[in-house]
Amino acid sequence: MVGVVRSCIQSILKLVNSFIGMIGMAMILYAIWLIRAWEREIGDLPFEDSDYAAPWFIYTFLGLGVTLCVITCSGHVAAETANGCCVYFYLAFIFLLLMLEAAVTTDVFLNRDWEEDFPVDPSGSFNKFKDFIRSNFEFCKWIGLSVVSVQGLCILLAMLLKALGPHQYYESDDDIDPERVPLLKNAVHPTYVVGSPVYGSKSNA
Repeated sequence: MVGVVRSCIQSILKLVNSFIGMIGMAMILYAIWLIRAWEREIGDLPFEDSDYAAPWFIYTFLGLGVTLCVITCSGHVAAETANGCCVYFYLAFIFLLLMLEAAVTTDVFLNRDWEEDFPVDPSGSFNKFKDFIRSNFEFCKWIGLSVVSVQGLCILLAMLLKALGPHQYYESDDDIDPERVPLLKNAVHPTYVVGSPVYGSKSNA
């Protein structure tokens, strides 16, 4: 019964964890599109030396996408092996990501001058991103809540998987197949002969 529950939790964790991976790949593709747009704007590759400042928003978006993909890979490994070390690493990654999201959200909602905390983005992508969020606030709010809910669900499933522990691969003596044990198969059993006892003759003194 425990094995069935463990398998179900592993499958659900892989499925939910894949959602984080899809978000990461979407962020990477969006960052690549922003890099191409920035390249067309300045006329050379943004990674080369130029008179423009580094487009930190594009690099941050790309780094977050790669981080989410790495977290997804670690989550799949943890779900497949149910190893305590892998699960702990996965929980640490998700927890740090949640702390980062909480810090940014708190700064945006509690600090009126939160825009001054970020450097100027020469590519203008940061301003476009802000305008998109403001014009589609309800949609972006539900997207953000969905992402946080998925991350919380991943933490819950990982904790349950850690509590159940890895698979136990063992067999009892009754389950051993003699065909799989050559020593038992080729063992030579002694033969016992049952007969009447033989008494020796006694000599008269």
